[in-house]
Amino acid sequence: MDQPRPKYQKLLDYCKTLPPTPTAVAHPCDESSLRGAVDAAKLGLIDPILVGPKARIEAVAKQCGIDLGKIPIVDAPYSQASAAMAVQLVREGKAQALMKGSLHTDELMAAVVSREGGLRTARRISHCFVMDVPSYPETLIVTDAAINISPSMETKVDIIQNAIDLAHAMRFPEVRVAILSAMETVNPKVPSTVEAGALCKMADRGQITGGILDGPLALDNAISLESVKIKKIDSPVAGRANVLIVPDLEAGNMLAKSLSFLAGADAAGIVLGAKVPIILTSRADSNATRLASCGIAALVAQARREAATKAIA
Repeated sequence: MDQPRPKYQKLLDYCKTLPPTPTAVAHPCDESSLRGAVDAAKLGLIDPILVGPKARIEAVAKQCGIDLGKIPIVDAPYSQASAAMAVQLVREGKAQALMKGSLHTDELMAAVVSREGGLRTARRISHCFVMDVPSYPETLIVTDAAINISPSMETKVDIIQNAIDLAHAMRFPEVRVAILSAMETVNPKVPSTVEAGALCKMADRGQITGGILDGPLALDNAISLESVKIKKIDSPVAGRANVLIVPDLEAGNMLAKSLSFLAGADAAGIVLGAKVPIILTSRADSNATRLASCGIAALVAQARREAATKAIA
């Protein structure tokens, strides 16, 4: 099992103090997705229910030397059926999180957003990368780099709120949100700068809560205190951001992959805005990243349980 980075290790150590989160794992029919679920179960992060063709899952486990132990398997004949059944387990209250196996993301998300039998809420669904960047002192949340292609300002409100709620679930002492563009001034010719200014004003008026927002900010202004000092930017966020809101999916995807491949960062993936957290990993992810994604989902599930208990009280 490869070792997580220090920030991820701290997260996993805390998660071990929580009860494992019942998790429906959709179609874990290759080694990486099956091993990730089983290893997360061994660490006590999740309590998995494997959903997919039983004979195929058992064959992969045997071929790869993975001990399934007493992990239950719900038989489903093919990938779309696996996704639908995994979502159904959540709706029945048998799972508090959903995990992607070896099926395509589109197949899983189609079942999640289905108007009949899906897991929609009033909040727009969005994706967050939780990044451990070796050269940056804090854990970074980058959003949205995987779900919303060209989000409207209305959608960005939900993207930001989802990220802030995630940061609170992860026990960030302070949530500092940088709304990124190519510059730090509002320029009517650059729509993302205008949106950033409007989103910050919405936060001032209580339409986005729980975080300190600033924008527009260029990436250097968001994460480099030296850049902030040179440009004389007066902001509680600039140079110290721990949440980065990108203008669109293309910018987010390039930013996340640049950090991964050029700065040696690890990037755990989580989808928020549905009824339960969704662990969305890539085939290229390391096992450490898969475990971190499970840990993050466990924290989100715990935060939702605590909120539900407070609501009842």
